[in-house]
Amino acid sequence: MDFTFLLETFETLIKGLPLTLSMAAISISAGTLLATGLAVLAVFGGVTGKRFASAYVFVFRGSPLLVQIFLIYYGLGQFRPTLQAWGLWTILREPYWCAVIALTLNTTAYSGEIFRGALQSVPAQQVEAARACGMSGLLLFRRIIFPIAFRQALPGYGNEIVLMVKATALASVITIMEVTGLAGKLIADSFRAFEVFCVAGAIYLAINLILTRIVAIVEYGLSPHLRLQPAQAA
Repeated sequence: MDFTFLLETFETLIKGLPLTLSMAAISISAGTLLATGLAVLAVFGGVTGKRFASAYVFVFRGSPLLVQIFLIYYGLGQFRPTLQAWGLWTILREPYWCAVIALTLNTTAYSGEIFRGALQSVPAQQVEAARACGMSGLLLFRRIIFPIAFRQALPGYGNEIVLMVKATALASVITIMEVTGLAGKLIADSFRAFEVFCVAGAIYLAINLILTRIVAIVEYGLSPHLRLQPAQAA
């Protein structure tokens, strides 16, 4: 194996890392906010809210992310006059923002289901105890329901973060030169797919190793009760 070429490949691909990280960060952040609202709607929104949340999850979780990217990037271009009239074309004509929107909508569906399950897993006894102490409404949600649900959702949500970082590789199909896009261009120039993809894979592995360690540290900090000895817990 040519280690000089591997080093040159790393130097080339690492230039696409800021783009990869920015797409992942924006889509995960926006998706988290939307998913929280979707989960609250699914649990506390009545029949209409539950039906809307179920329909949203069914559409975006049941269709491939690649198709969603194509629909937003290529499909919405057919409605350019309308989008220009609404002032949306300046955003939707950019491949970067089309990819971010697709990633955000997709992760909202998956994260929304994770958060919904976490909200529904909050023990009813703890909610009743909080109400007996005089808590209700937003205070009950902020002090009791949300902290417990967040701790319950963290392992599954950590997996979703890792999946979204890997999903940014699909943005290369709409001409975005992030890590995978640069890898494809380099392969076209050098015809050395094995070495290039090995380096690209190593970069993604390094990113996700850091992310999983961060999630593990947060999870460890939020669960001190699980490390108590039986006598201490009693």
